[in-house]
Amino acid sequence: MKFGCHVSIKEGYLGAAKRAASFSADAYQFFPKNPRSLTVKDFDQTSAEHCKQFCKEHQILSIAHTPYPTSLTPTEAKKELTIQSLLNDLEIVEACGSIGVVVHFGHRTEENNQLAGYQLMIEMLNTVLSQWDGDSLILLENNAGKHGPMGTTLEELVQVRNLCDFSEKIGFCLDTCHAFASGIWNEENAEEFWSKGQQLGYFEHLKAIHLNNSKYPAYSMKDRHANIFNTGYISENLFEAFILSPAIKNVPLILETPSDEGITHKQEIAMLKEKWGK
Repeated sequence: MKFGCHVSIKEGYLGAAKRAASFSADAYQFFPKNPRSLTVKDFDQTSAEHCKQFCKEHQILSIAHTPYPTSLTPTEAKKELTIQSLLNDLEIVEACGSIGVVVHFGHRTEENNQLAGYQLMIEMLNTVLSQWDGDSLILLENNAGKHGPMGTTLEELVQVRNLCDFSEKIGFCLDTCHAFASGIWNEENAEEFWSKGQQLGYFEHLKAIHLNNSKYPAYSMKDRHANIFNTGYISENLFEAFILSPAIKNVPLILETPSDEGITHKQEIAMLKEKWGK
């Protein structure tokens, strides 16, 4: 099992990789640039190359996460800015040797038209990926339902990927808190979740997992992460069945849990490895 967590790039891309290694992490996630801005970054190529080499030498996998303002259903005014920002993110993660960059599935458009939202997503993905020739992927992440039901089901994720002209450049990132909060994965329907994912071919393209507990119960539609052990509504039994499932074998499991609520990420990774790492 490859366990890791989100780390800061305040000490550069190589510094982020070294910080993950100091946690005994086998994987990590980072923001490629300022997480609160879509401004294109003239990044440090040397730091990125050193990061890539370090991760290769230490067998550490990485993914990145797009800045918070990124949306695959942007307003017309932000469309071009978002496209250039996504291309910039892909360029950075490619230089760092990362699997890909996580992008949240879109929300409804301002007209509250869900079909228009899907169409805009596919248009955005096609525009970005028609200009991208690297190996790093765009990783579509499932929504919790906070902004409505769009992007909460495996069917939607798979269908949007299938309808894109460049589906080979798209993978998935599954967030366990989002899946639980939206109601697609819990104690009652876990078997159906695994069966549906296999049937749809979802797990074939699953490249990363955000391993998060939930501060709210199933079907709450609330995106609030909790630590894996002793807190949250997702039980250890449900996590155990998830983590040990053959369907996600070799997929990195990356914490986005709180690190200031009684347990650090380093401690949490150690606990995960002790319980399920063998």
